[in-house]
Amino acid sequence: MRCQPSGEYQVYNWLKNKHCCLLCDEPTDTALAICTSCEAELPWLGGHCQVCALPLPVTGIRCGACQTKPPRFQRVEAPWCYAFPVDSLITRFKHQAKWPLGRLLGELLSQHLRHAFDEGLPRPDVLLPVPLANRRQRERGFNQAQLLAQWLSEQLALPVQCHWLKRVLDTPAQQQLNAATRKRNLRNAFALAPESRVAGLHVALVDDVLTTGTTAEALARQLIQAGAARVDVYCLARTPKPGD
Repeated sequence: MRCQPSGEYQVYNWLKNKHCCLLCDEPTDTALAICTSCEAELPWLGGHCQVCALPLPVTGIRCGACQTKPPRFQRVEAPWCYAFPVDSLITRFKHQAKWPLGRLLGELLSQHLRHAFDEGLPRPDVLLPVPLANRRQRERGFNQAQLLAQWLSEQLALPVQCHWLKRVLDTPAQQQLNAATRKRNLRNAFALAPESRVAGLHVALVDDVLTTGTTAEALARQLIQAGAARVDVYCLARTPKPGD
């Protein structure tokens, strides 16, 4: 596993006083590597389900699925819909090792969470990155969820435990699977490490994208069974329903 990007990958100096926007390459007018215009044009999540963050015409209500069968997690927090250019930025981050893009998205997610905490969202006791299958992590060289969790930990002063959750089955990739197949795919795929201590804790799962919520549901179920008091999900983007 690479702990730092190698020399062939794009590296961004976050200690510079003046930044250039990573999207348009123009000088930024903020402390982050994104200009105000590009930030405003990101696909910000508007109306959405108050539980799973599924995009809806209005906010403050539950989607049909969460009303019919409430998930084990309490709430999903995501700043964006999974749409251009966020989808492209996430893909380049996790499949092309464009670390500065992931760091930028993580910084913006931390700003979103600070606002949510100020609005009354309970702060978690610990951040838990969604684990990656061993083979996929060896191929990729890193777990994007773990990087996001570590960056959020720095920005929000929250502890992170990167090894409490384990992926014990190397299942096929989830991207092209429907909800039912995803659920079967993840059956018994995860386990809690012997050293994990989640009883009585409010934990937040960290991942890059929430699609059907099957992974979050499987992990939340195990955490609740192990005694966790509450499970939330923090991610960069939420996918809409097919066809929306």
